[in-house]
Amino acid sequence: MDMATALAGLGVTEASLDAETAGRLDRDGYAPLPGVLSGAQLTAIRSRLAELLAAEGDQAGIEVHQEAGADRLADLINKGAMFDACFTDPRMLACIAHVLGDFKLSSLNFRAALPGHGHQQLHADYGGPMPPAEFQVCNSIWLLDDFTADNGATRVVPGSHRCAQRPREALDDPSAGHPDEVLLIAPAGTVVVFNSHLWHGGTENRSDRPRRALHSYFTRRANGQQLDQKKYIRPQTLARLNPAARFILDV
Repeated sequence: MDMATALAGLGVTEASLDAETAGRLDRDGYAPLPGVLSGAQLTAIRSRLAELLAAEGDQAGIEVHQEAGADRLADLINKGAMFDACFTDPRMLACIAHVLGDFKLSSLNFRAALPGHGHQQLHADYGGPMPPAEFQVCNSIWLLDDFTADNGATRVVPGSHRCAQRPREALDDPSAGHPDEVLLIAPAGTVVVFNSHLWHGGTENRSDRPRRALHSYFTRRANGQQLDQKKYIRPQTLARLNPAARFILDV
């Protein structure tokens, strides 16, 4: 199977990516996709995540990363069919294809910034700057709660995916506010696709409850994955996925 066949098999068409969204990805480095997750999907995902956090306890997220001040989970591919949309949704896949061309899933993780925590330095998710034709990584944030100015919404610096320097090289203090930064404020159910060469970071959650999101992260097919899907994939997961979805996972 090739990329075009896999995308077609998952329902991606020319209409899956409109000109305005493509333009925002090129110009700003990110684009919101409203209403990707329904109310029923949000309920199912939130319920399953609560079950997983309770069951995994202090081992939660250990497959990829654990973080003080945040609830983390990883390897969600194998932990419920309600997460399948995060690597099969046609609108999201069309955006990833626009940025990367030939790609595969790198990881599917959960992060919830806890009250009083969540602030991150501005950073990019690749080792160095790349020209547009050679972008290597692209992410998508699946908003499980409304992202607000107070609850730790992700901040981005529009256009910084084209910068020739990384934040730590260009900025005196990557932890500080940036004059051009924008908060990704949007309702639950939104997916924000962003070029992972874009400068971005979490902000402090000043609310009284966790701010929950899924991160569906993609890389070019020649690169390694953050979580080796072939190593972790379970027989029951393979059985429920069609060939196109398995291609996206590179399994």
